[in-house]
Amino acid sequence: MALIEIRNLSKSFDHHDVLRRVDFDVQTGSTLVVLGKSGTGKSVLLKIIVGLIEPDSGSVRVDGVEVVGLKRRELNRLRKRMGYLFQGAALYDSMSVRDNLRFPLVRHEQLDKDELEERIVGQLRTVGLADAIDKMPAELSGGMRKRVGLARALITNPQIMLYDEPTTGLDPITSREISLLMKSLQERYQPTTIAVTHDMQCARIVADTVAILHDGMLDQQGTIESLERSNDDSVRGFFATA
Repeated sequence: MALIEIRNLSKSFDHHDVLRRVDFDVQTGSTLVVLGKSGTGKSVLLKIIVGLIEPDSGSVRVDGVEVVGLKRRELNRLRKRMGYLFQGAALYDSMSVRDNLRFPLVRHEQLDKDELEERIVGQLRTVGLADAIDKMPAELSGGMRKRVGLARALITNPQIMLYDEPTTGLDPITSREISLLMKSLQERYQPTTIAVTHDMQCARIVADTVAILHDGMLDQQGTIESLERSNDDSVRGFFATA
């Protein structure tokens, strides 16, 4: 059963077509990776799904609810069910790691001080950073910031996870570590997930299915193995050069 349904989605900026009649479904509990070169509209797609950007046309349905045109109160209610890992982790630089994770909990849940601390420590432990709880973001490496961002995105146990270039800016070894962590957390929490990336190593580790975004359109969708056997030279070429 599809939890996320995208139909005929289009978006342009300054007469430039970023998304053109995009269609896809994401099955409940599965991970769809949207592959594409930088600047192909992958991040725009995620922002439309969470209601940060309005499309020019088309439909976005999450668990049967139409996101496009949703009133702010209902949109905020829907967003509570989503976790979002931004490209740069988007940590609050003036807050410690502890307070970065505390922030979404205080906003969305009613927990006492001990329960808050237990959730925060437990979530940091799952990403291997319990010892960094009192550090400031400026004291963390790029990979550590990603891990904290991931912990913060998951701390409210979201039904849906959205990853915007989760390994960008990281060296290959750290990128693989983050990808393996994403896979482990997917198996543990089983959210319905969309990850947009141009990192083939990440895609091979985390994807159940893959869609290729090219010139604003989804060329093909399937498993990595099936797309590598595609009769379409441009699809096979993507995997050969990615």
